[in-house]
Amino acid sequence: MACLLETPIRMSVLSEVTASSRHYVDRLFDPDPQKVLQGVIDMKNAVIGNNKQKANLIVLGAVPRLLYLLQQETSSTELKTECAVVLGSLAMGTENNVKSLLDCHIIPALLQGLLSPDLKFIEACLRCLRTIFTSPVTPEELLYTDATVIPHLMALLSRSRYTQEYICQIFSHCCKGPDHQTILFNHGAVQNIAHLLTSVSYKVRMQALKCFSVLAFENPQVSMTLVNVLVDGELLPQIFVKMLQRDKPIEMQLTSAKCLTYMCRAGAIRTDDNCIVLKTLPCLVRMCSKERLLEERVEGAETLAYLIEPDVELQRIASITDHLIAMLADYFKYPSSVSAITDIKRLDHDLKHAHELRQAAFKLYASLGANDEDIRKKIIETENMMDRIVTGLSESSVKVRLAAVRCLHSLSRSVQQLRTSFQDHAVWKPLMKVLQNAPDEILVVASSMLCNLLLEFSPSKEPILESGAVELLCGLTQSENPALRVNGIWALMNMAFQAEQKIKADILRSLSTEQLFRLLSDSDLNVLMKTLGLLRNLLSTRPHIDKIMSTHGKQIMQAVTLILEGEHNIEVKEQTLCILANIADGTTAKELIMTNDDILQKIKYYMGHSHVKLQLAAMFCISNLVWNDEEALFQSTERGDWRRP
Repeated sequence: MACLLETPIRMSVLSEVTASSRHYVDRLFDPDPQKVLQGVIDMKNAVIGNNKQKANLIVLGAVPRLLYLLQQETSSTELKTECAVVLGSLAMGTENNVKSLLDCHIIPALLQGLLSPDLKFIEACLRCLRTIFTSPVTPEELLYTDATVIPHLMALLSRSRYTQEYICQIFSHCCKGPDHQTILFNHGAVQNIAHLLTSVSYKVRMQALKCFSVLAFENPQVSMTLVNVLVDGELLPQIFVKMLQRDKPIEMQLTSAKCLTYMCRAGAIRTDDNCIVLKTLPCLVRMCSKERLLEERVEGAETLAYLIEPDVELQRIASITDHLIAMLADYFKYPSSVSAITDIKRLDHDLKHAHELRQAAFKLYASLGANDEDIRKKIIETENMMDRIVTGLSESSVKVRLAAVRCLHSLSRSVQQLRTSFQDHAVWKPLMKVLQNAPDEILVVASSMLCNLLLEFSPSKEPILESGAVELLCGLTQSENPALRVNGIWALMNMAFQAEQKIKADILRSLSTEQLFRLLSDSDLNVLMKTLGLLRNLLSTRPHIDKIMSTHGKQIMQAVTLILEGEHNIEVKEQTLCILANIADGTTAKELIMTNDDILQKIKYYMGHSHVKLQLAAMFCISNLVWNDEEALFQSTERGDWRRP
């Protein structure tokens, strides 16, 4: 079976395939088993730390022969073990090497090797599997293809500290989502791995800890189980707390903090529990300090952002811990100026992590400022903060742009900031640019923020309208993505609140009545509610009501009838009756109700409804129908509403 590098073989590569490389492969075919064994051992020594030699041997077809020898029943255990060691060494080269090994179906061969009774051979196979599965080019699903593999790996956990280390590392890298979590959980991962947290081997403890972090992430079932697990008489959360103490290695502190964070977010630990407030949160803040490595600062900030995201009190505590808000400003100072760097490796390191640092800082600022006005003010007053966010909106990295938009969105939920900082920096301009051409994940957050900038008290509302926002938002309502449809119609609803007739006419013209009524039958409840809110705002003030109903009255009355007859909840029907109450306030528009027996019967029906909200809304309809004064007795609009992150 041919098994070659994925890239085309060039003459320059062939010229580098030395005679000695051919010699190593030739010896694998010797009829004398001892000479084959010695050939494999010599090959092992030749490839250690030598990527060129590894590539040469793969090109020359060493991998299929090694796999053949590894699977032959007549091969000695020592030969099989040495073959697994060489294959593991080849896998530690480039990603192309791993691809070549995968093309040769190395994983089934190594998994078969795990059935051997020989521990050294099992460990060699696991070590090679660990190297392959931790490569980014290896599909995780390959671990789950055969249903017998996971239970067998669980059984091998007790064989040695090496099997424990390698298997836990394989699990932590191959657990990518709820399906994988469920498989591992159902095969006893929690029970089989928990006792490894007290292993004498640091590597085993660390890999077990990493396993629990990936198992608990966004998984209430696993998290609820973990919180009650006892290991040597101690509950697992207590063990995690001990592991995040200052005298423990940073890697262990961070991973323990992740475990407790994920369990808290999954609802297994209360946000006001001492292990969160007094242990986990301060540990993560420590990880953000200048003293830590750049990668540790990134991980610490992102984990802290996730921990405090939904909880106001944790946000307040974090904001006053170790001057965190000011500390995060340092994240934007990488890479350092080239003239100040004499070490080229340091410059390369700074460049590599600069994007990640900015992304992490934006994420944490977004979480900190999600609810509290004072915290938002402190963030915005941090040195050059608004300039940094605006710059972040045009970064080349999609992840940094997304984090910057999220940060801006979080800060935009403030009347004061919308009227001051957001206006001073003309934030709407770069935001509109982002909305012109962005992937959906950025578009969802950016359009959410636009909803806030279109509130009636926002100074940005008028320039946004002048820049063509109506067409853009109407386009969003046609998206296949429900979140974009919601944001598009939400922004239009905010735009129409107490708007001039011209703006309302522009909205109706750009949206089209066909699309408006399509949205009224949308399967997403949020889309339907915000579309009804838009209609309420369009049908406000008597001249506007009469104007719109004179051109679109038939369709609007038809839509109202369908909703009132349909299987909708109380809130939807209340909104619809409020629209009727507004129509009833029109001078000529009310005739569309008065001449429609079906609608009148429905209003009568809802006056006697058991739910008080529907009774009141129906009463308002009747009141406006009989009221002839210039001022409406009742008229409702759907006030512009904040769009939360």
